[in-house]
Amino acid sequence: MRSVANDTYYVGVNDHKIDLFEGIYRVPNGVAYNSYVIVDDKIAIMDAVDEYFGDQWIANIKSVLGDRQPDYIIIQHMEPDHSANALRIAEEYPSVKLVGNTKTFVMLKEYFGTEFSDRRVVVGDGSVLSLGKHDLHFVFAPMVHWPEVMVTYDSFTKTVFSADGFGKFGALDVDEPWADEARRYYIGIVGKYGRQVDAALKKLATLDIARICPLHGPVLEGDLSRYLGLYSKWANYEPEEEGVVVAYASVYGHTKKAAELLCEELKAAGCKKIILHDLARDDRSVCVADAFRYSKLVIAGITYNANLFPAVREFIENLTERNYQKRTVGFIENGTWAPVAAKLMREKFEKSNLIFANTTVKVCAALSDESRAQVKALAEELAK
Repeated sequence: MRSVANDTYYVGVNDHKIDLFEGIYRVPNGVAYNSYVIVDDKIAIMDAVDEYFGDQWIANIKSVLGDRQPDYIIIQHMEPDHSANALRIAEEYPSVKLVGNTKTFVMLKEYFGTEFSDRRVVVGDGSVLSLGKHDLHFVFAPMVHWPEVMVTYDSFTKTVFSADGFGKFGALDVDEPWADEARRYYIGIVGKYGRQVDAALKKLATLDIARICPLHGPVLEGDLSRYLGLYSKWANYEPEEEGVVVAYASVYGHTKKAAELLCEELKAAGCKKIILHDLARDDRSVCVADAFRYSKLVIAGITYNANLFPAVREFIENLTERNYQKRTVGFIENGTWAPVAAKLMREKFEKSNLIFANTTVKVCAALSDESRAQVKALAEELAK
């Protein structure tokens, strides 16, 4: 049992068994499924946890409540890592009421075969549920990142329960910097919905907030401007830092050499921050997150079966489906005959709001004096 604010306790769990979050994202340090209990005249549980941790979650709740019965479970987000134990809590506490919006209860029926019609409390955007001293204000945040999502503001403790917003990968018993895993989480999972995130941030800006309690990751307290500032940049697709990401895929090593040469030339031209990624081997979500973090990107790709090499194609598609924009992008292509990689890469970005470098490097099989000069020219252009 851990207190996070007046009358508010953490009852979540850590998952170190998971290897892939949502079946895609590697999580070497696990993940936390967060849940909170507010104890007042009435008692509210804020969200559930993943199905496999039901016993531990119920035990955590009972360690706070003892023999008291909760009055409400508030379901802010219906993804199964947060709602899978809704039926379990309803069975454990037969008098508990389920609080959600109309879309929440549609999804509850889809998952559990029931809308809990005799035990539900349907709330709207701006609705208030009083527990006593604690008044819970519901703020809808549709498509951050599911349509039923809402966040909850406790005006007594000035706490925002932010659903998946402000979450991060990594269990809570692991000490690691917040930003890297929060960025990877945001870009991978929420990044497509920047406009909706920005709308939610504007709603939160009207509130006096002391802390943010997300469904993944630590409680955020103190100076919240750093977290809010990063979220605003991410939501508006703005680079966090000046720097160049060089992302390549190589079959026989020649494209890799071109990418490495570019890094050397960028350093010589005065670039302070240069990140090199092997798209076939490095964690794809890290490559994508870094592309969003920095202001410039160069993709070194090969012509493969008259198309793009799969790792390059998938990387670009990961960017464009998350609305990658407001950056400078350059290309290195390699093709022993009929090279088309640069043309195809550029076409994949045709609907993106980007600036393309004037210099495109063309490698025919292996680096030559001509292609080395093009690499140098590209580096000097990007360093301006």
